[in-house]
Amino acid sequence: MNEYSWLALAAGNSRLHWGWFKHHTLVDTWDSPHISNAIKPDQLPQLFFSSNLIKQGVFDVPIYLASVVSHQTERWQNYHQLNLVNLSDIKLTNLYPTIGVDRALAVWGAIAIYDRSCLVIDGGTALTFTGANQQGQLIGGAILPGLRSQLLTLKDKTSALPEVELPNSLPPRWALDTDTAIASGVLYTAISGVYNYILDWLKQFPDSPIVFTGGDGKLLLSLLHQQFPDLSVQATVEPHLVFQGIKLVYAQKNPQ
Repeated sequence: MNEYSWLALAAGNSRLHWGWFKHHTLVDTWDSPHISNAIKPDQLPQLFFSSNLIKQGVFDVPIYLASVVSHQTERWQNYHQLNLVNLSDIKLTNLYPTIGVDRALAVWGAIAIYDRSCLVIDGGTALTFTGANQQGQLIGGAILPGLRSQLLTLKDKTSALPEVELPNSLPPRWALDTDTAIASGVLYTAISGVYNYILDWLKQFPDSPIVFTGGDGKLLLSLLHQQFPDLSVQATVEPHLVFQGIKLVYAQKNPQ
């Protein structure tokens, strides 16, 4: 039952992102909270598994872990089938030592899908831009707080401003209540910034796909079209780009 099964695990700042593969085919994906205890050498945390995986009896399989959270990485160190994904596994050039392995995997995965230069916009805890050319050379990128992080920061760093839920559509720009004013300020400035980065990237790589990923990737693209309805770019949503990058690492280690 376990033949060819393996798990891709991306440890993000807020959650764990899981992908169940059968060889090169992604079968299932799900998210879970961070793990609080060290993993035993021969015992995977079934509490965090999808019901589909449990029904199939897949319990003792290789894990390919890409992590940007050191304490989550440490908790997997003893697992006997751990494969820790490092920057050295990623076949991109011009990587700098402190780039997040998740960003590098995502843009590598995008290039593999589209076989062209790609700009990846990841809407997670951080909102990141990562661009690479068709030859697999990192061109560069940028990092700022994600949409939800910006909303939470206002609540945490002020005494009078409330926590605001992220809306699914653009609010009135000129607000007449505090909640709407916060949503307006965060969303209009963030989306305008996304638009500006896209335009600058397309000056260099006019035929490049713009690929949104991350938990808020679909929402970001929707808001972008709402604010700039005449925007004509090849923009898509690929929710599992990091898993595509991890699959490339798996393929290198398992060529057959």
